[in-house]
Amino acid sequence: MARIPDEFVHDLLNRLDIVEVVERYLPLKKAGQNYSACCPFHKEKSPSFTVSPTKQFYHCFGCGVHGSAIGFVMEYEGLGFIDTVEKLAESIGMQVPRSEARADAAPRRQAQTSLVELNTRAMHFYREQLKLSSKAIDYLKRRGLSGQIAARFGLGYAPDDWHPLALCFSDYATNPQLGEVGLIIDHADSGRRYDRFRDRIVFPIMDGKSQVIGFGGRVIDQGEPKYLNSPETPLFQKGLELYGLPQARQAIRAQNCVLVVEGYMDVVALAQLGVEYAVATLGTACTPDHVKKLLRMADRVVFSFDGDKAGRKAAWRALENCLALASDGKTLSFLFLPDEHDPDSYIREFGKDAFEGLLERESLGLVAFLCKELAGQVDLSTDEGRARFLHLAKPLLEQIKAPALSVLLRKKLADMTGLDSGDAMQLLGGAAPAPARSAEPRAGKAFRSAKPAWQKKTGEWRRGRDEGEQGVPPPDGPRETTDLAFELLQLMVLAPRLALELPQHALPADPQGAALKAIARLVDLVAEMPEPPASGHLLERLRAEACFDVVNKAFVKARASYREDDEQVLADAWQHTSARFLLLMEKPNAARRLAELARMDFSAMSQEERQEYGRLALLGR
Repeated sequence: MARIPDEFVHDLLNRLDIVEVVERYLPLKKAGQNYSACCPFHKEKSPSFTVSPTKQFYHCFGCGVHGSAIGFVMEYEGLGFIDTVEKLAESIGMQVPRSEARADAAPRRQAQTSLVELNTRAMHFYREQLKLSSKAIDYLKRRGLSGQIAARFGLGYAPDDWHPLALCFSDYATNPQLGEVGLIIDHADSGRRYDRFRDRIVFPIMDGKSQVIGFGGRVIDQGEPKYLNSPETPLFQKGLELYGLPQARQAIRAQNCVLVVEGYMDVVALAQLGVEYAVATLGTACTPDHVKKLLRMADRVVFSFDGDKAGRKAAWRALENCLALASDGKTLSFLFLPDEHDPDSYIREFGKDAFEGLLERESLGLVAFLCKELAGQVDLSTDEGRARFLHLAKPLLEQIKAPALSVLLRKKLADMTGLDSGDAMQLLGGAAPAPARSAEPRAGKAFRSAKPAWQKKTGEWRRGRDEGEQGVPPPDGPRETTDLAFELLQLMVLAPRLALELPQHALPADPQGAALKAIARLVDLVAEMPEPPASGHLLERLRAEACFDVVNKAFVKARASYREDDEQVLADAWQHTSARFLLLMEKPNAARRLAELARMDFSAMSQEERQEYGRLALLGR
């Protein structure tokens, strides 16, 4: 697929006003230099969601979401990057170009549109056939579904015949796209063509834009296979899509929770009885792409599975795909229903309140489920069993990047095996907790805080000691390059113009560490631009680059540490931090020069050489 040029994305963001974009979705109120509202991505009573017209970003101090105008629409509507750019460009009359476009790009897009139109026509046909089939209507009624819920999900019926779609498509016998989109099957040996879905309740599968990209069919009463999906097509990749997402999006946002079930009928039945925040995977295990999409939509994701062996196997595959994507700010949990029930049967027998009560009481968190499953495979009463338990846990633990979750899992594993924290850390990896450093200032010395802090007494942002107040002393010993680089990166992301003040020659030719590499990239990027970008635009420009994660973390940290309109605090912090950073970058060359000076006779040194020697000696400490 041809990519959208970075220059176009930058130009689009420059033409958009994030305040105007966000106000298309929710009302904003002026709050000083910024605008505020209750966050649309989590429930809250007091507004913690801010939009900055000067920085062109949004940020929620409650749940931490942040980004540019493009990022907001992606989060709010659940769209991909390209779809969002196209939507925003269209809203202001811009035409999206494509770099390195293939000669057949336009015909391919036209063909894709044609496939969507075929699916849409088929969906309307199946819906009409449902109205004519008393057998299908009776089945849905027995399952407790109303006409309103059937219409909401676009349910239909595929007649019990070989070629019912011939009534919908006059070119049924010759149109190759009917096979390409998976509506019909061409038998290679006999040359016969017939409908894929026959005598089934049909569930249209829609993407994030509510376009029909495929179908699922559920057999009426008895028969195999129970569920039948469209095959993989240019429109439909089952590892990417979730059934019921367009219908559930609003409820997911309201609940800040998404429930993942195994079948379409579960989704529809739950919605019928008021649990409208459920989606389903489509004939495949939950994939990493599914998990990414789910975590973008809500802070809480609950996977609901049958309690049988197959259900637990599916849950374990889902857990494996969650490990690397787990976040300390998100909750991933697993619910197992009684053996005789699935979500559809349980909620019909016991009702919404009982189902949601079960959801709250019986769901196992990721750590609890992982430990319970592994413990079931060993005998923890023996040394050998405990050793194997840790052996099985270690590769899973290594995939978890969320710091707090990783520490808590290590602690849980240590508790279950009777190890102390030091032994557990040695076996499982990770640093043991360091003893707390005293915050008392050293006798006879006062220190200034390295970063600004909100002073409740004065209602202002201040740095260091003021009006008799002492800050926290700096840690003993030299600052690590990585720490200092990350501190510098925070300031550069919050005020990208500062990147122009950092001498490029002072940066190492081969920077090591994520923060240092990101600084080098920002310096190059800002230097190439006609003028320094706003913070939100900078984040969007780097979204697809390797340094985005560390830049994004620096932005979040900076928003918590600095107030954007306090230019003097930023200027002071930059002067202090950049000076220390440049001194640290000077160390490799300084060591060589210091050695040269050390070989000289001190009495023969000039005054300048003696001063240089003293400065370099201090720097080398």
